[in-house]
Amino acid sequence: MKPPQRSRPRSKKAFGITILNGSDPRIRRLKRSNFQPTIHGNKFWKSSLLLMDYFRKNNLPRGSRVIEAGCGWGLAGIYLAKKFEASVSSVDADSDVFPFLELHASINRVEIQTIRAKFEELTGEFLSNIDVLIGSDVCFWDDMVKPVFNLMRRARRHGIKKIVIADPGRSPFRKLSSMATKELGAKTNDWDTGVRYKAAGQLLVVE
Repeated sequence: MKPPQRSRPRSKKAFGITILNGSDPRIRRLKRSNFQPTIHGNKFWKSSLLLMDYFRKNNLPRGSRVIEAGCGWGLAGIYLAKKFEASVSSVDADSDVFPFLELHASINRVEIQTIRAKFEELTGEFLSNIDVLIGSDVCFWDDMVKPVFNLMRRARRHGIKKIVIADPGRSPFRKLSSMATKELGAKTNDWDTGVRYKAAGQLLVVE
């Protein structure tokens, strides 16, 4: 007689945030519905953990106004909303990611504003009301380097105090880092969350 198979866990905890796995019935139900993210927003990407760990070690002033660009499921913004009572606007070009984000916001008991927009559509007027810009896994194609860099430059021009972009270290991200270092005084740091969360990559920080 074969021993019973263990069922896959439906969620995990990271930095106090509940993250649902693909096996969770609520995630599966959304994926079976008309919500079909097309720009790699079909799952949780680990670079968000790098952002959580960074802000765990570099506190954010309570009530900060944050924009998470290319948010996907929005877990980094949800972490900042829960941990630091940040006012978070989560932006993505693909509105089909928002039901997954809203589900996670609900189970983590925070409120997140969602905005459908491309990077180039985020105006200076909008950015002038933001304190911190974050993003994870937002520079995975070469043709994304320029839009992300232009967003960072526009953000600095309109008073955003801090920008933190996380990535596993892909080639397009390294190009972005080089540009931001030369023109914005950015610093790129290798980052590892340790064995508990098993996420490693790089953080591009402008402040």
